[in-house]
Amino acid sequence: MSRFAAYLRKLTDMSYHTDYQGASASIRNNIAFRGPNVFILACAIIIASVGLNVNSIPVIIGAMLISPVMGPILGFAFGLGTNDINLVKESLKNYLVMVLISILASTLFFVLSPLNLENPTELLARTRPSIYDVLIALFGGLAGILETCRKDKGTVISGVAIATALMPPLCTVGYGISILKLSYILGALYLFLINSIFIALATFAAVKYLRFPSAEGAGSSKQMPSRAVAAILVLIIVPSIYSAVLMVKENNFNIHAEKIVSANKAIGRGFIYDYNTDLKSKPPVLNLFMAGEALSDQAKEQIYKEAEIYGITRGQIQFHEDASMQGEMMSQTELVTAIYERSDRQITALSDSIASLKSSLNYYQDKELPTETLSKELFAQYPAITNLILTRGSSVDSQTGNSSDQIVAILTSKNRLDKESLGRIERWLKIRLNTDSITVMEQVAE
Repeated sequence: MSRFAAYLRKLTDMSYHTDYQGASASIRNNIAFRGPNVFILACAIIIASVGLNVNSIPVIIGAMLISPVMGPILGFAFGLGTNDINLVKESLKNYLVMVLISILASTLFFVLSPLNLENPTELLARTRPSIYDVLIALFGGLAGILETCRKDKGTVISGVAIATALMPPLCTVGYGISILKLSYILGALYLFLINSIFIALATFAAVKYLRFPSAEGAGSSKQMPSRAVAAILVLIIVPSIYSAVLMVKENNFNIHAEKIVSANKAIGRGFIYDYNTDLKSKPPVLNLFMAGEALSDQAKEQIYKEAEIYGITRGQIQFHEDASMQGEMMSQTELVTAIYERSDRQITALSDSIASLKSSLNYYQDKELPTETLSKELFAQYPAITNLILTRGSSVDSQTGNSSDQIVAILTSKNRLDKESLGRIERWLKIRLNTDSITVMEQVAE
């Protein structure tokens, strides 16, 4: 066991791979939002807003790679870990500047944007954070600070920027402000707060684990207030856990609803032609839209019993029978007649489509030129001709703008033909193709 423990310590030892001075300098240099960083941030926010507005994931990813938003968060956590109060204050100030610029830029974009999607899925995805976002931010932040600290840099930072997704929530806040939707604003701010806090927490833990020297000396007694941190983490995590539980329940409800509908597509002489789930209702509701004959109480009871297997109660199922036949039951003759009438309409529609396709095919077949046959006949009469090209086109009059069909014959010969021979070939082609719209051109083989 002692050998195994020693092996694990050696395997996880970071001291040899950590660039303490380089990491400290890099973090401190990237916290400021002045000069180019301000314009880069604004550009990244606009790009991300466009991507969210048009539901384009590649554009959103590109904006996250451009954006420098992680700098102040890493600086804040690094300052806490090394007891550098000045760095903490500077990072917080730049963090607030970054948030303000991002929200203003995204709000301005969405106010001016003419595009209004009916279902902006990428925007809505940033309004309901869950415990899974906490895990992504925590482990993404840990990977980010370890990449910043190691001597041999790789491409981890790019992946962290994409995974933790700090920019899209800020853009969604701007979208919520532009349409005055408080739930969007609060949900997106909550997601951004989750990402920021847990990236900072992971960074702080890594700084302590790697034993970065304290800014005030190794013997400093200042410590991060653990109770306050614990209280903040609980306040942040608990709503995200609740959101995750709701997400799982809603997903399960949708899966169970689909199974119920699949098993009861046709029941009795009626059938389910459509369905949806209302997840905003408490509890959620499954709406079934029926057609055919109205369901009997026995048929409804069958659906209720099957739904109870999945934990869906009777009160959560709503039957909509506006399209069903009420009153007397449909006779077997009426049912068969209805089926035949529908089949006849489908057959008629298919026959019309086939006739239209045949007409189009005949038209193009009539337009096809017998190039192979004409070539053999022409080569037999004029051995000097080595190649024939026949093609259809349109001739346009520059004065009137009128167009007419034209057939062009391009001859390739060993020696240039005389005008009399070209005239005979043109007259022969007019007779063979039954048209006067023929132009003959000649080129000499090289």
